[in-house]
Amino acid sequence: TGTLHSLDPLPMQGPELGIQADDIEAPEVEQEPKQEVLENKNVVVQRVHIDGLGRTKEDLLTYEIAEVFRANNLIDVMRKSHEARQKLLRLGIFRKVEVNIDTSRGEDALPNGLDVTFEVTELRRMTGSYNTMVGNNEGSMVLGLRLPNVFGRAEKLTFQFSYGTKETSYGLSFFKPQPGHFERNVSFNMYKVTGQFPWSSLRETDRGVSAELSFPMWKTNQTLKWEGVWRELGCLGQNASFAIRNESGHSLKSSLSHAMVVDTRNSSILPRKGGLLKIHQELAGYTGGDARFLKEDFEIQLNKTLYWDSVLSASLWGGLLLPFGDAPTCIADRFYLGGPTSIRGFSMYSMGPQSDGDYLGGEAYWAGGLHLYTPLPFRPGRGGFGDLFRTHFFLNAGNLCNLHYGEGPQAHLKKLAECIRWSYGLGIVLRLGNIARLELNYCIPMGVQSGDRICDGIQFGAGIRFL
Repeated sequence: TGTLHSLDPLPMQGPELGIQADDIEAPEVEQEPKQEVLENKNVVVQRVHIDGLGRTKEDLLTYEIAEVFRANNLIDVMRKSHEARQKLLRLGIFRKVEVNIDTSRGEDALPNGLDVTFEVTELRRMTGSYNTMVGNNEGSMVLGLRLPNVFGRAEKLTFQFSYGTKETSYGLSFFKPQPGHFERNVSFNMYKVTGQFPWSSLRETDRGVSAELSFPMWKTNQTLKWEGVWRELGCLGQNASFAIRNESGHSLKSSLSHAMVVDTRNSSILPRKGGLLKIHQELAGYTGGDARFLKEDFEIQLNKTLYWDSVLSASLWGGLLLPFGDAPTCIADRFYLGGPTSIRGFSMYSMGPQSDGDYLGGEAYWAGGLHLYTPLPFRPGRGGFGDLFRTHFFLNAGNLCNLHYGEGPQAHLKKLAECIRWSYGLGIVLRLGNIARLELNYCIPMGVQSGDRICDGIQFGAGIRFL
């Protein structure tokens, strides 16, 4: 599903090319008789050195390497040193981190004392990137500028500018983690981004600022966010329906939102095991602005490895938009459903309420998916490039509609259970590291309702989040 208003600022903290956490495996320690003796021998880590520091403050790194001092045997020292190396790399301020373990030297050296040395290479003060993107009858140039470790404690300042044949967008972001607790961080964003939505004959330009606080709590990751955004809606062409013209104009949204995530999956792109629970609430209107609503949505996913290297995956999405007062909901805040990343076999966001061929979104939706991923037949390229591909069998179902508030929950559930769209099919999935995945499916749409646009047959999809 999607919402038109979720024109997120250009990704400042998204996946970056290079080594990802899921791709890093801890080195296996061979169990030999000699090492077993060392493992049982008590040792003391007397000193930990960090060589190669420039602008980085030492107090930031003290938290990351503290566990090394608590190791009491050689194997434990090796393990905790490797974990500390991973923590240092996670900060995003070093290009390279190497570990050396040696016996202690000097007058106060103990017979069983060890010195651990981390040799680090800091990133440059400023890094840049340049990309070009080509789409359907359009092209754009993307310039990125990043200042890692700008104040010496893993802060990051990022600027991204996109100049296209149709639109220009930019975003400025500042990210600061809490020393010793990288998962606790704050970020501030300022952006201007424009999107075109041909399924609704709509063009939206967002100019906004936001502040975000992220922190772990028990086994969950929590995010609190305030966002203020000036939205400008317009028609893409002269053939836009009257409903779209009526939605055109300016609006100001000021909202508070909260997200809770529990993610035990081994990969976010093509998981083999684990689950995901994500709950999101957004309250708009109480901190200003003319958009007034309460929005709730959730996502559940479960994955289980079966026989013959196959994976069974089940997912469920749902959401509800409740307006405050007599004013109707805005098209930019509603939910959208359909397309290669949600209900396959239907065109992108082309189901549910519509006016003269323009899709208006809905105030309530649900969508479910059941998938079976298997290796390619006869396993070509096994152990190498062939492992990036999976065969994919799927069954999708869902519904999207508007609700008449006051009828009661039973009437709402009945409406969501009517006229269910569903589809099934098979295809090939390609995993692009931990960045994205591609799907090429043969789809058979069923339960098609009047006004829905379908994609019967071959459908291609690319993205990060799939039903």
